[in-house]
Amino acid sequence: MDFEGFGLALLEGAWTTVRLAALSLGLAFVLGLAGASARLSRHALPRAIGAAYTTLIRSVPDLVLMLLLFFSTQMLLDQATDALRIAQIDIEPFVADVLTIGFIYRAYFTETFRGAFLGVPRGEPEAGMAFGMSGWQAFHRILFPQMMRLALPAIGNNWQVIVKATALVSIIGLSDIVKAAQDAGRSSQRFFFFTIVAAGVYLCITSVSHVALAKLEARFSVGTRRATA
Repeated sequence: MDFEGFGLALLEGAWTTVRLAALSLGLAFVLGLAGASARLSRHALPRAIGAAYTTLIRSVPDLVLMLLLFFSTQMLLDQATDALRIAQIDIEPFVADVLTIGFIYRAYFTETFRGAFLGVPRGEPEAGMAFGMSGWQAFHRILFPQMMRLALPAIGNNWQVIVKATALVSIIGLSDIVKAAQDAGRSSQRFFFFTIVAAGVYLCITSVSHVALAKLEARFSVGTRRATA
């Protein structure tokens, strides 16, 4: 297949896309667990803050949030460095994109984990603690595996959306697969071809992800009985 000298740029863009999606998923996962804990708190204030956050983030388009978070943060940094009379600090686009996407999709993971935690019978971790387990052991051995089994289908959906959301990062200068394909298409006048190449990269990522998620679902479903018609 003739890439007209853009093969290396496309590979680098694809690798950037994979790293960006994976790190954003990891950040959203961790933040989502914390958000779910807040939403399930016995105290009203954490519950209210968590509910307001998830409602706001899920109501505003991802593109608007990316522009707002990236450029507003950069402007605030510029103003702060000017006021302090120190050298300007430029936000690295890759780091900014990971933080932004992770922050946005934390809202979705929060609701995913909240629903999954509520789906686990409360008496099971309590029974583990009654048999001498610590709170962490009950969470790690009883609550978390069952929560993950319930959450994995939604996690898979969130991951697919995160992968597609990475296509938006080219607007703030990151050389992902979309930016590499656009540059190659403009230079070679083969825009359609290189756009199809970018689409193929996303298809490969999601296809491999589907297989990995299926294995994870099988792993967390060990010992459970599937419903039969």
